[in-house]
Amino acid sequence: MQIQFLSILFLCVFFSIIQQGSSLWCYQCVSTQPGCGTPFNWLWYWTKICPEDDDVCVKIIEEKDGETVITRDCLSSMQAIRTDIPADHYEGCRAAAVDEKLGHYVNNSIKELDIHRTYYDKTTWCFCFLDHRCNDSTTQSPSFILTGIGLVLTIFTMAFY
Repeated sequence: MQIQFLSILFLCVFFSIIQQGSSLWCYQCVSTQPGCGTPFNWLWYWTKICPEDDDVCVKIIEEKDGETVITRDCLSSMQAIRTDIPADHYEGCRAAAVDEKLGHYVNNSIKELDIHRTYYDKTTWCFCFLDHRCNDSTTQSPSFILTGIGLVLTIFTMAFY
C-alpha cells in the first residue's frame, strides 16, 4: 500500500514539475472587477497560460488623485496595446516609459479619449517570472499554499499506514 502511494505521489510531483516548466501562469484581471483590486482574492480568478516561452507576468498600477487602477496580465498580451512598457523586464517594479510620439499627430478635441496617455499621474509596471501566479498582491502564492497542504497530507497519510 505504501509503495503504491509513494509511486502515485512521485508521479504527481513529476508531472507538476514538467507542467510548470513548460509555460508561465499569470492572473488576468482589472481592479474594476470584484476581487481584483487590493486586497487581491485569487479564489475568484483563473490563471492564464502565457502564450510566449519567455513571457513575464505584469501588474500595472495607475494612480490619479487617490484612485488606483490595477491591471494584471501577461507581458505579451500588453505589448500590442501599450506603448509605455519599460525597457527593463526583470523582477521588480519601475515607472512607465515616456513615449513622446504617442498621439503626436492626432488632433482630437475629446479629452476623455486620453490619446496621449496622460490621464494618470503615476504609472508603475511590476514584472515577475520566477513563480507562477506571481502578479497577485499577496506575499504568498497559491502554489506554495497547495504544496504545503499536499506535504502535510502526505505526512499525515504515511503516519497512519
